[in-house]
Amino acid sequence: MANKRICPVERAGSLDSRLRRLVQNPHTILQPFVQEAMTVIDLGCGPGFCTLDMASLVGPLGRVIACDVQTGMLDKLQAKIQGTDLEERIILHKCDNRNIGIDEKVDFILAFYVVHELADQQSFFKEVMAILKIQGALLIIEPPLHVSRKDFDETISIGQQAGLLVEEGPRVFLSKTILMKKAGKQQDNMKTT
Repeated sequence: MANKRICPVERAGSLDSRLRRLVQNPHTILQPFVQEAMTVIDLGCGPGFCTLDMASLVGPLGRVIACDVQTGMLDKLQAKIQGTDLEERIILHKCDNRNIGIDEKVDFILAFYVVHELADQQSFFKEVMAILKIQGALLIIEPPLHVSRKDFDETISIGQQAGLLVEEGPRVFLSKTILMKKAGKQQDNMKTT
């Protein structure tokens, strides 16, 4: 994912602090969207602020693909999960500078404080459409100080142009949020005559 204004690995501690967890609890935020046996992406996972909670929510039959452009962030996450039962549920994936680079279909994508760092949002949303399952969701959470209302509305517009439908996102302290879903009818296994 080509990026700008990316948070350096040296500041990873500020992304995963106890104070942040008190005001932006990942479990509380994600519980309505992430369920057992899902395959989900934590895009821009950093040191894993949301990844561990996502892995807990998907349960032993689910998977979390933790994606980041920085090897140092993935190393920090690897150190957290090494030797735990969550290690089997979490796949670490290094994105390149152009795309996410995931081929398999996923149920949910979390982009927490990351979309404003992307240089090409149109390509991002195109890739999201390609990897989301029908009825799959993308939750975008952006910081209000880095992202103006105008810029956030532009992001939403680009997502809609790519084919995503807008739903109301959850309330997250000090954040702008939007939930976007991939439209389409789910397959009906019943035969009609």
